Amino acid sequence: MREDNIRIVEGYINALKQKDLSLAPLADEVLFEDPVAGRHTGAENFRAFLSGFLPAINDVRIHGHVCEGDTVVTHWEVDAVFGVIPILEQFRVRDGQIVEALGFFDPRPILGQK
Repeated sequence: MREDNIRIVEGYINALKQKDLSLAPLADEVLFEDPVAGRHTGAENFRAFLSGFLPAINDVRIHGHVCEGDTVVTHWEVDAVFGVIPILEQFRVRDGQIVEALGFFDPRPILGQK
């Protein structure tokens, strides 16, 4: 189960890298929250939010995962037009899909602040 859950999270991050959100294994009622998006639900809402950032993404890199049960915490980074953004994100996975994604990062570079 551990490897499967990590593979699902990596599928989501790879979808960002490939700029193809149809590849992201998101549950229909996924809960997502981060400092820029706020707190929302729904796969279509999540994809709509993320699609605005796809043109700014140059690359993504995964540094590591910690997995326990249905929870995967991933340290990864986005290399984007506004700089490299380190991210710590907590995912919950159920039935092969992400049901929760809680992102933690400094939003200032994205918002044009120092």
